[in-house]
Amino acid sequence: MFGNAPRALWRKWVEPDELNRIPLACRALLIEDGNRKILFETGIGAFFPPQLRDRFGVQEERHVLLDNLQKAGFSDADIDCVVLSHLHFDHAGGLLSAYEPDEPMRLLFPNANFIVSWDAFQRAKHPHARDRKSFIPELPPLLEESGRLEIVKGHRSDALGADYKLWLSDGHTPGLMLSEIPGKDGPVVFAADLIPGRAWVHLPITMGYDRYPERLIDEKTDLLTRLLEARGRLFFTHDHEVALGRLGRDDKGRFFAEETWAELSGTTL
Repeated sequence: MFGNAPRALWRKWVEPDELNRIPLACRALLIEDGNRKILFETGIGAFFPPQLRDRFGVQEERHVLLDNLQKAGFSDADIDCVVLSHLHFDHAGGLLSAYEPDEPMRLLFPNANFIVSWDAFQRAKHPHARDRKSFIPELPPLLEESGRLEIVKGHRSDALGADYKLWLSDGHTPGLMLSEIPGKDGPVVFAADLIPGRAWVHLPITMGYDRYPERLIDEKTDLLTRLLEARGRLFFTHDHEVALGRLGRDDKGRFFAEETWAELSGTTL
């Protein structure tokens, strides 16, 4: 998760377990915008069979996203839009029903438009040998067959509307789509795996999963510079302690999250 950064450095941020694993969230963001309910990503879900769940250290057997939607008073059928930054299994697996032996995968969210970038969708359909295991082969056909798939090539989505800006990044995976969400207290950027948590706000820190680390650092620099000027905030998908952080910069020029929120339930952005 920390690329070529030495263990002596990244242990200051998070302590590994006896198997050298670190805790990671697979966080989604639900926004009520007027009468619309917009879900940004779906987390890992519960589609893995037991063997793969153990291999990746997935702690929950239940579909946690569905449980949390129910706690908020909704079901997957109430969601109008699902925005997918990319289709790696830990960000899109929650689109699928929970694993059942001898049962085919089934797409949830029966009334939602699914929004993904062109390059990200093509990568999921035709992955490289380096990242093939990061995708769910059955998912792209299910999305196409739904008749509710919007493939984005620019900076706007018809389903989302003009208030939401979309930015593309290729450093982590081709066509990673970053959503800029308007807020009364500055914009919120759902940066997905470009900046998965507070540690990765630091410019040199990248992941071993990243396709082009140097390009990612350039993309991250552009995003953070622009966001700092707007007094914006970052939503973290993988930070196990913090969901949202306001961007700051110290006297040495290093970016960091200067104000953080652990939970966002009921928060007005």
